[in-house]
Amino acid sequence: MSRSHKSRKPRPQTSCRASGQQTGQHSGAGKLRIIGGEWRSRLLPVASVEGLRPTPNRIRETLYSWLTGWVPGARCLDAFSGTGALGLEALSRGAKHATFLEYSPIAAKTLQSNLTTLKCTTAEVVHTDASRWLSQTAKTPYNLVFLDPPFHKGFVAPVCHLLASNGYLTENSLVYIESEVELGQPDVPENWQLWKEKTAGQVTCRLYRVNE
Repeated sequence: MSRSHKSRKPRPQTSCRASGQQTGQHSGAGKLRIIGGEWRSRLLPVASVEGLRPTPNRIRETLYSWLTGWVPGARCLDAFSGTGALGLEALSRGAKHATFLEYSPIAAKTLQSNLTTLKCTTAEVVHTDASRWLSQTAKTPYNLVFLDPPFHKGFVAPVCHLLASNGYLTENSLVYIESEVELGQPDVPENWQLWKEKTAGQVTCRLYRVNE
């Protein structure tokens, strides 16, 4: 049985997608390539923030093969967004709206600039601590949520329970989680069904479906 999030108080986010998530980590300078949809092959700058890196192309390809048919018209939440790679792919593939949560002011500013470059008017960037933002009651639920928090910080379980308890999800919402292999199966709400799972190097990717 899953434990209640009330006993696990979320800690403030310390950095965007940092803290040694993968080997080959870099300073963040570089380019993000959109791999599918309307903006396919577009190259966008990545903020120079320590530990910041886009979700690798091969992982995004796997994820969006899992999500075939689910993205068009979806409302998406990209928490711990970093470069915004996951949410940008969703928008490129027909998502109705995306909310990006990002703690680093530099990364948030770069992401907003990239949305302007793409002439995207169906997204918002919120410079915030994701755990604190999710501690509020949701104004509108999301169909698709991406969670790629800094590794080894203990964010996954508390944030999952905040999503469930504060109205951010509906029946059949999908929640995608990237986590370090060492974490094992994360503590998620009881009504989340593990639908897809894959390990690539030091990263495990899981897609959950929310049931009643």
